[in-house]
Amino acid sequence: MDSVLEHFVSSQIFAILCLLLQTDRGRQARLMIMNAGLPDEVIHQIEESYQGMCEEASCGCSVAVRSSATAEDLPTASFAGQQASFLNVSGKRNVCAAVLECLASIFTDRAIAYRVHNKFDHMQVKGAVSVQQMVRSDLASSGVAFTLDPDTGFRNVIVITGSYGLGESVVGGRVDPDEVQVFKPMIGKVEDPIIKRSVGRKQTLIVYTRDGSDKRTKTILTPDADAVKPCFSDEDACKIAEWCVKIEDHYSKHHGHSTPMDIEWAKDGITGELFIVQARPETVRSAQKANLLKQTQVTEHNPPIIEGSAIGSDAASGRVRVIRDVSEMSSIKPGEILVADMTDPDWVPGLRMAAGVITNRGGRTCHAAIVSRELGVPCIVGTKDATEKLQTGDTYTVDCSNGSTGLVYPGEATIERTSVDKNNVPKTKTEIKLILGDPDAALSMSGLPVDGVGLVRQEFVVANHIGIHPMAVLQPENVSQEDREIINERSKNDKSPKDFFVRKLSEGVGSIAAAFYPRPVLVRLGDFKSNEYRKLPEEENPMIGLRGASRYLSPEFRDAFKLECEALSYVRDKMGLKNVDLMVPFCRTAEEGKAVIQLLKENGLQQGKDGLKVWVMCELPSNVFAIDEFAEVFDGFSIGSNDLTQLCLGVDRDSGILAGLFDEDNTAVREAISLAIKGAHRNGKEVGICGQAPSDKPHFARFLVDLGIDSISLTPDAVLQALDVVSAAESEHIVQEEISKVITGGKIVGEKKTTNTALKA
Repeated sequence: MDSVLEHFVSSQIFAILCLLLQTDRGRQARLMIMNAGLPDEVIHQIEESYQGMCEEASCGCSVAVRSSATAEDLPTASFAGQQASFLNVSGKRNVCAAVLECLASIFTDRAIAYRVHNKFDHMQVKGAVSVQQMVRSDLASSGVAFTLDPDTGFRNVIVITGSYGLGESVVGGRVDPDEVQVFKPMIGKVEDPIIKRSVGRKQTLIVYTRDGSDKRTKTILTPDADAVKPCFSDEDACKIAEWCVKIEDHYSKHHGHSTPMDIEWAKDGITGELFIVQARPETVRSAQKANLLKQTQVTEHNPPIIEGSAIGSDAASGRVRVIRDVSEMSSIKPGEILVADMTDPDWVPGLRMAAGVITNRGGRTCHAAIVSRELGVPCIVGTKDATEKLQTGDTYTVDCSNGSTGLVYPGEATIERTSVDKNNVPKTKTEIKLILGDPDAALSMSGLPVDGVGLVRQEFVVANHIGIHPMAVLQPENVSQEDREIINERSKNDKSPKDFFVRKLSEGVGSIAAAFYPRPVLVRLGDFKSNEYRKLPEEENPMIGLRGASRYLSPEFRDAFKLECEALSYVRDKMGLKNVDLMVPFCRTAEEGKAVIQLLKENGLQQGKDGLKVWVMCELPSNVFAIDEFAEVFDGFSIGSNDLTQLCLGVDRDSGILAGLFDEDNTAVREAISLAIKGAHRNGKEVGICGQAPSDKPHFARFLVDLGIDSISLTPDAVLQALDVVSAAESEHIVQEEISKVITGGKIVGEKKTTNTALKA
């Protein structure tokens, strides 16, 4: 036998023997505690305290008996779920019995395994038990809240999840919960600090038993009418978020440093009151180094066959092991991808060996998600049917690198990882910004060393985040019955399809703005092209057809533009995200620009009010040649090199036949860019560029730096490379400038910029 294989097999046998020995000793320890029982004095104190609780209770005296420990919920480790808890316990004798079982559960297999993994001395952990009056959340809802985003580590958001009934449904991953994200800096300051809402399936709920059986709780199916509705209101979410901020502040002061928290909440269905029932430090994301920037990219993969909620931001390939019951756990091998309906703490030994985890059910705060984060394992939850679609022994790739949506690809994909210390990233005078169109990826991109977002493609937000064209919600009679049913299904929790569209667009833009707050976020108004969206009127050449400003002003589409304005006004005024500025695309004349500015004002977006800036895309020859006129209308310019190349060279961007002629590095295009930058600065306006060329072509970056461009916006994957290229170009520019000074006797030859508001020290 190969020596490596021999070592692997012997290691596995040793691990199994240790597990068996550990299991036997744990059972003996639990029996010793149960046989010893509680001391009479302790029993008396419990019964006396329970009697006092019953006398004070206004609606029965059912309690939760919850385990704790002296080493539980430390800032560096969380023992959550490792020991027993009992709900809906009534009667003195039952309470005492539950307390004893909680103490004995210190030696459950999963608790022992967790202490071994975290190197805790078993004999130094002292058991403790908390007895709390039950909140009647079985008649309402309950859930979990984090004071940071648990997958990206983003600190400025409260993530609240919930479902109907007792909280074990959410914590145990039995349901796909509702989720709300609340932006911390705006809590208590604005009308609506919520930046994202999603309604889960909430398949089941846990309620009290009322049938006289020994079981205190039972799981039932959630009525269909309830499952499709949010289980807690916006008002509840804001109240929970306010409390979460206070709890985090309290623990942060106690520990002497920022301490993100993992908090459980419950709502009483009788009184309507909200309660916080548990709070502990979050131990995974908060422990990671903030200055370390890790990125994973999955390339060369097959089309995805399954999707769900991504946990973490990594990826992994491996053979699948479908496990339908915890009794099958011994079959999993190191490096396999564990696939299950859901998991609970008894599954931890298997999770430790898995390279990835996929579950049918669960949300971002369920057991599988929490443990996978702690283990650094990519996990996808809430896939609905992974156990049916995936087969044991087949190879798949788990991809959590695309924001909040996790994808499963058949076969082994190429996985590329980079790790960069932000302290070693070069500083540039030219601002480096992002191009974004996916709100779900915003939080994961917020840690990039950029100066904001130079282009939010609003039509991408509509296509990817909403999935319904604005004209479809305005004129449902013009779409098919099938499409009307889709629209009605997606908007069922809103007053109307129009309200749904405005809410989703405001949340989409708001998520991006919040992720980068207070850095500027420049939102390009919708640039819909008829060939890219179904059932819009066909045009012979949509690339230069009814686009941008002309579309907003046309009678056919003016109402759709009003919906955009309503959403963007909501983001700035109701959500408080004043870092959002606007940009008008494909504006052919200055007069057309003035008309759009007026239309924006009529729809609640007045240029200059509360600092609102309105930029224009500099992507047409008319923008370049009449830049002085456009500078009188707009606050800044963003060069769109794709359309500018198209129109300078007469090459349709969509033409495969002419693709070889499309080159933004062409002499004519470079001259147009040069004129645009000089013209903008001549008028004291900022000017940037959106495109890939500065990062792919060092000489193009030097060309832009020499012209003194204020900012360069790129896709997230190009940022680090662009920083290196631009930094080198700036260094070379400084050298050339110094040489020029010497040659000209200290005078710099060439046109001097009047302003460059984007320069940084």
